[in-house]
Amino acid sequence: MSEYLKPAAAIALPFLGGAAGSVISRTNISQWYENIKRPSWRPPNYIFGPVWTALYGSMGYASYLVWRDGGGFQGEAALPLALYGTQLALNWAWTPIFFGAHRLGLATIEIGCLWGTIVATIFTFHKVNATAAHILFPYLGWVTFASVLTFKIWRMNKDDNEEKDSKSS
Repeated sequence: MSEYLKPAAAIALPFLGGAAGSVISRTNISQWYENIKRPSWRPPNYIFGPVWTALYGSMGYASYLVWRDGGGFQGEAALPLALYGTQLALNWAWTPIFFGAHRLGLATIEIGCLWGTIVATIFTFHKVNATAAHILFPYLGWVTFASVLTFKIWRMNKDDNEEKDSKSS
């Protein structure tokens, strides 16, 4: 693989799950999300696409830097890349849980696990490539905000969700 294809592949990887998540989100925003209780301070829907585009691209590039400088999957980069893959899977899982299944409490727990895995990824990335770790700080900031937003939406809709769950049992 040429030296241009390796970083391009690393940058493209996060977008795979992001694309699937956008399909789930798009169908549920108008039919469900717009009809639940949300805090007044939540960003407008049009902000999320550009933010995630920038974050996914930067995450992918950071993973490439660690892969390149840490000897790939066999070297010093093995643990950081495993954590990166774990946080990426958790990132991709949040959308189907929140928008697809409408499981707000589970989405709150899941995004908390994602947050912790991002912190661990940053810590281990720093040992291999400090720039890669620093590139992930905006991602951590956004997921911190998204965690608070997810928690607040869950709390605002908790009684409604519990009522639905008891009727379906």
